Amino acid sequence: MVISIPILPFAYDQDLNVTSAFRALTMVTTDKRHLRGGVWELPDGISPRAICVLLNGHTEFLEKYGEVADELRARRIVVVSMDWRGQGASERSVYGNRAGHVGNFEEYDSDLRILLLQAVEPLQRSLPAPVPLIALAHSMGAHVLLRFLHEQQRRFACAAIVAPMLDINTGKYSPQTTRLVTAFFNLRKPSKRFVFGAEERDPLHLTFDDNAVTSDRTRFERNQLLLKAQPYLRIHGPTFGWLGAAFHSMARVRSKRFAQEITTPLLIFGAGRDKIVHTQAVRDFAKTLPDARYVEIADAEHEILMENDSIRARFWAEFDAFVEEQLARKPGAFGR
Repeated sequence: MVISIPILPFAYDQDLNVTSAFRALTMVTTDKRHLRGGVWELPDGISPRAICVLLNGHTEFLEKYGEVADELRARRIVVVSMDWRGQGASERSVYGNRAGHVGNFEEYDSDLRILLLQAVEPLQRSLPAPVPLIALAHSMGAHVLLRFLHEQQRRFACAAIVAPMLDINTGKYSPQTTRLVTAFFNLRKPSKRFVFGAEERDPLHLTFDDNAVTSDRTRFERNQLLLKAQPYLRIHGPTFGWLGAAFHSMARVRSKRFAQEITTPLLIFGAGRDKIVHTQAVRDFAKTLPDARYVEIADAEHEILMENDSIRARFWAEFDAFVEEQLARKPGAFGR
């Protein structure tokens, strides 16, 4: 059964204030950081088939995924998501900071655990009957989810992983040079200095022709309009501290033993025209997983979920077939 949900989950008043369909909540981490969570619930009288934990990527924010959340809701799936620490409307390490920063990826691990504890579990308890817990994660969010799945094998019935951050494109600098420079800036402690070029890359002024993540002008302009309506949501890019933590975590996740120990069924998407992460690393990783299907969309750029309708239709066809199969295989996997 597919239910009818308006495709855009936000509206603008005359002052360009955004009204979103998700229910916002504040969560507090073990290190006392305040995170913004969001729940996209189903209309009254509609019974959910599943709960989906939707994890976005670096620099992203809840409002950007309203269309995706509505497509999941049309499939009778409740959606729970959040802004990672340091981005969106979650707490940042410095007031007004436009740099995404963590000292290590254990901080993101903590964010995900808190989302499950303070948003997902209360939602599960509120339902009249248990439903499966699934995940849909993009880029950095996919990376953090893989870390979680390695440690918590039975929490999710299945997960769809989109363009996971396993090996970063370092652009005009070689990987070796980038690692050396990053190590230098992090000698004493994780540096809060922007990586080269990030400070000048304000997403409010980025043109479609200069973007590196989608070929869809309409969705690019929609997401930029969301930032223009709420400019405090934006960050420009990562710090050297974040980059050093990312290098360390990617090396760990790419190890063969790590992948082999993830038993959760996975559907992994690679983007054939990805300019942000190396798709070859995604292909190689998928081969070492014990229960995974790899799908490459040749004409997609990094943000597959923000791509054109043709690419997104292929994504949803694969997603639907995978989720139907997994929920039929594991009717008792309720994620509690």
